[in-house]
Amino acid sequence: MSRVYVCNCFGVTEAQVKKHAADGACTPRQIASACKAGTDCGSCVRRIQALLGRGACPRRELVDQGEPALTAMDEAA
Repeated sequence: MSRVYVCNCFGVTEAQVKKHAADGACTPRQIASACKAGTDCGSCVRRIQALLGRGACPRRELVDQGEPALTAMDEAA
């Protein structure tokens, strides 16, 4: 199985970004909080945005309505 790296600076794979998105990370900033991807050189941020896309996030509707995607309960977990 080949690994497709999204963030070479921190060795973050496409699969890891997708897992964080499935766990509720809906923005590149939330992905960065989860795994540091996009916080060094920044060259992967557009790729992360593309992976997140519209509809890829189960909580995207909350973000579109101006509400936080991650609640205090989610962050404590």
